[in-house]
Amino acid sequence: MSSLGSLPWCIGRVSDCRTPHARATPVIVLALAILYKNVGIAMVSTLIATVLSIAASVPVAKLQEHYQDKLMASKDERMRKTSECLKNMRILKLQAWEDRYRLQLEEMRNVECRWLRWALYSQAAVTFVFWSSPIFVAVITFGTCILLGGQLTAGGVLSALATFRILQEPLRNFPDLISMMAQTRVSLDRLAHFLQQEELPDDATINVPQSSTDKAIDIKDGTFSWNPYSPTPTLSGIHLSVVRGMRVAVCGVIGSGKSSLLSSILGEIPKLCGHVRISGTAAYVPQTAWIQSGNIEDNILFGSPMDRQRYKRVIAACSLKKDLELLQYGDQTIIGDRGINLSGGQKQRVQLARALYQDADIYLLDDPFSAVDAHTGSELFKEYILSALAAKTVIYVTHQVEFLPAADLILVLKDGHITQAGKYDDLLQAGTDFNALVSAHKEAIETMDIFEDSDGDTVSSSIPNKRLTPSISNIDNLKNKVRENGQPSNTRGIKEKKKNEERKKKRTVQEEERVRGRVSLNVYLSYMGEAYKGTLIPLIILAQTMFQVLQIASNWWMAWANPQTEGDAPKTDSVVLLVVYMSLAFGSSLFVFVRSLLVATFGLAAAQKLFVKMLRCVFRAPMSFFDTTPSGRILNRVSVDQSVVDLDIAFRLGGFASTTIQLLGIVAVMSKVTWQVLILIVPMAIACMWMQRYYIASSRELTRILSVQKSPVIHLFSESIAGAATIRGFGQEKRFMKRNLYLLDCFARPLFSSLAAIEWLCLRMELLSTFVFAFCMAILVSFPPGTIEPSMAGLAVTYGLNLNARMSRWILSFCKLENRIISVERIYQYCKIPSEAPLVIENCRPPSSWPENGNIELIDLKVRYKDDLPLVLHGVSCMFPGGKKIGIVGRTGSGKSTLIQALFRLIEPTGGKIIIDNIDISAIGLHDLRSRLSIIPQDPTLFEGTIRMNLDPLEERPDQEIWEALEKCQLGEVIRSKEEKLDSPVLENGDNWSVGQRQLIALGRALLKQAKILVLDEATASVDTATDNLIQKIIRSEFKDCTVCTIAHRIPTVIDSDLVLVLSDGKVAEFDTPQKLLEDKSSMFMQLVSEYSTRSSCI
Repeated sequence: MSSLGSLPWCIGRVSDCRTPHARATPVIVLALAILYKNVGIAMVSTLIATVLSIAASVPVAKLQEHYQDKLMASKDERMRKTSECLKNMRILKLQAWEDRYRLQLEEMRNVECRWLRWALYSQAAVTFVFWSSPIFVAVITFGTCILLGGQLTAGGVLSALATFRILQEPLRNFPDLISMMAQTRVSLDRLAHFLQQEELPDDATINVPQSSTDKAIDIKDGTFSWNPYSPTPTLSGIHLSVVRGMRVAVCGVIGSGKSSLLSSILGEIPKLCGHVRISGTAAYVPQTAWIQSGNIEDNILFGSPMDRQRYKRVIAACSLKKDLELLQYGDQTIIGDRGINLSGGQKQRVQLARALYQDADIYLLDDPFSAVDAHTGSELFKEYILSALAAKTVIYVTHQVEFLPAADLILVLKDGHITQAGKYDDLLQAGTDFNALVSAHKEAIETMDIFEDSDGDTVSSSIPNKRLTPSISNIDNLKNKVRENGQPSNTRGIKEKKKNEERKKKRTVQEEERVRGRVSLNVYLSYMGEAYKGTLIPLIILAQTMFQVLQIASNWWMAWANPQTEGDAPKTDSVVLLVVYMSLAFGSSLFVFVRSLLVATFGLAAAQKLFVKMLRCVFRAPMSFFDTTPSGRILNRVSVDQSVVDLDIAFRLGGFASTTIQLLGIVAVMSKVTWQVLILIVPMAIACMWMQRYYIASSRELTRILSVQKSPVIHLFSESIAGAATIRGFGQEKRFMKRNLYLLDCFARPLFSSLAAIEWLCLRMELLSTFVFAFCMAILVSFPPGTIEPSMAGLAVTYGLNLNARMSRWILSFCKLENRIISVERIYQYCKIPSEAPLVIENCRPPSSWPENGNIELIDLKVRYKDDLPLVLHGVSCMFPGGKKIGIVGRTGSGKSTLIQALFRLIEPTGGKIIIDNIDISAIGLHDLRSRLSIIPQDPTLFEGTIRMNLDPLEERPDQEIWEALEKCQLGEVIRSKEEKLDSPVLENGDNWSVGQRQLIALGRALLKQAKILVLDEATASVDTATDNLIQKIIRSEFKDCTVCTIAHRIPTVIDSDLVLVLSDGKVAEFDTPQKLLEDKSSMFMQLVSEYSTRSSCI
């Protein structure tokens, strides 16, 4: 199936099929009629030669179509991989994998280039055939006439030559037409193949009127599978009846089918048998947050009209009020591509707000509380589930056992089956799977209670005091300062907000850069210097010049050698006449062939060099670039603009050079015969240049607008595909289709204006050229007899007839070249993106064993996302002793993730230092730093490929170690059960693996990497409590000598840490052992523990 991401590109190719080739047929018929008058029956040979010329292109055109098909297929693969890399650039940088994946893209590009080479050479062959065809037709016609004994005169020859020059225009247009038809046919075939793919059946779910039933959801004997041909279905034997107004909780171990159950209700997963009946409208909140680029308000309204009172209630129920107050522009803040500027918890709450605002009848919530802290989770459950949705039908998936007792019905899933269903107390008494989940949760709570009751002095004594003293003293000073000043950070934030109110929006998606005015000469020169340092350009010009010289010489020879009138004797033998003419004609054809090959070779080399240069600059760009630049905008450059460079620019440049030399040849011939024509040609050239400049000023900007308008189309398409389940779940398909059509209209408007501008120019050029030709003819006729040799006058007329076409073609070729060269200009813009710090600094490389101890020291660390934005971290100072387990907690937006980004240098500190084992990390290369650290991120990322490739993308570990890692992270049995084992496929985004399984695979990566410092960023948020406990045991065992920094909202996950860092508003609020922090009943950590304990007290 064709890549969905290439659909706009295919449509663009189809829409480009616009040209006045229809008028070629009457021109050819008229030319043949004129030839019959001049050469008689030899005209038949002209017709045969013309047909043969066209027929010669058929096999080449078929080859071109084949190569175009292969080229687009390879482009699909590259674009799919590019899109995947752009979406996951953060993880690539965190893991120091950029070079590896960039090289993969370059290898894919090399495959694409192999097909591009053949496509360009086939296009060069077609160009050669049709540029040579007028010469071939002329040779055949004159040769036939001579062989038949016909009498050729200078007048007849010149008339025939003039006819051939008229005939050559439609013939020379055929290469463009054939190339365009080949590309269009391939695109249409690919579109047809996509449109014929199997769609979700309309009867996947049956909508039942609410008046006819009291059941909101009814599933009977349901069997569902993401792969309909798999022998083992994803869900089987599903029987579920949910009465309207019920609250249903779904739980189970990872990979048991919880998310698939919600998908079956939405009709997203193929149904093999059974029926699904839904009564009422639905709202869906997926496990992985889907946020549209735009502002927060638009994401919440999701196409619904604004109801201010309802909107305020939704904001309050979703605990978003404080977050919006802290944002500089409140709910008008642009949140970037995929909500990149929001934390995981904020994105989840925006999703929940979107669902609540729709006021649906049925709410399907897939693990909505895993991304938020204990306090926020408790508030959400109380205000959102129990209050705002009290009268609604709610099905919520959760790993947090404390939210289960409030459910009217609990479903326990295992291996795609509902193994238990009932109320909380009933399931507890029944034991089995549900009892295991609850027991694991109780163990975690008991562990937390032990820490609360234990003697803090005993535990803390295991940590050297000299390491803790400076950090704790700093915290004490900070505590005193906070107590004296109340809440200075909030006050400062408000002041900063007021100061920045009039500034340009920061950390948001900026309007796409668009150059205005003429394309710089440097763009042309730089492009021409990309391939072989520009050495091919003089050769191309020389080949075209020789073609033109030989063509003029052949025409002059025929005009001179033939008798002036029928009674005159020929100046040379007919055989010599024909041999010389054929030699000159085919010599010119040879130079056309050389020129075509040189242009194709030049274009391929320049395109490849530009692509590699742009790709490397994009991969070296800082994360701030990806945070503020929609992926569709980048994809536009590496797909649409790159395609123009691949297939068009070189031929446009060669065509302009050819037309220029041809025009100079025509002027030279006419000036040689009658220099007076220069009197008019000079002002005509000035007039042409004026019209060209008048036209190009508009056309150039229209082309730039077109390029910019493509990005939103590609971006919305990509965004809609990513959120298809959400869009369909809310029944918003028509709105998104309407939005897509609106963006296509925005793209079509400048396209129409651009085409109209071309017609405006063509009309004026035709009028001007006709006037100049008429003037030249008047001059020739007014000369006294004998002033000019008739054969030379005829030659001038022959070339003069083509002057208007050449002049129009010259102006148009230059205008089209300048319009197309804008793609090169846009690529060069991305070649100038500011880069991150060097990957490797040769004279400052850490030892191969670094870091040996894993000591991390933060000294007055200050971080802001941009120079004119407020600080996010305000002078953080503390030390993480090597080999210790550090828990990092705090409310959403307190700076936890920012601290981790600073540790990996995704953000460079504004002030202060981070020192790891006595080395300032800012002094070493990024690759040396990131490759020595390990992280399990909040959003687990899998790349399309295999399990082996996802665990060990650098191919550094043997299979035995990979299996050991899988066993340790509890995935060994799952992988062994699959036929392909380590080569088990991973689909795009890891969609064929559950979120929890993806998280375990990320743990497997960390086990294989064996770094001395491990960062866990909500690494167990998407797994059940039992699996969380197991993971913590694995980490304590396998990373016992490592420094482990854990960000977690589950308090039991960090309660057994050696040290706990509490962040608040970007400052260190507390930093000590958990025992000492729990002794202080007023500590923030104690408050977090109390909130979690209160939330879990019902268990």
